[in-house]
Amino acid sequence: MEGMSFNVGEYVDQMGLLLDLEITDQYRDGVVANFERIRAIASLINSFPLPEDVEVVPVFEP
Repeated sequence: MEGMSFNVGEYVDQMGLLLDLEITDQYRDGVVANFERIRAIASLINSFPLPEDVEVVPVFEP
């Protein structure tokens, strides 16, 4: 998926249709802005390299 553009506004519109969730014009800009923030955070997390020997743990205990 690298190099592919991702239109957050289109994603919000399509997911609204898929989930049968009406997002009014009053709230759409805020929803899109929040998804932009989520995308930025996810990009940062997904860019962090993990070693191959990392195992998944079912319960996180700090």
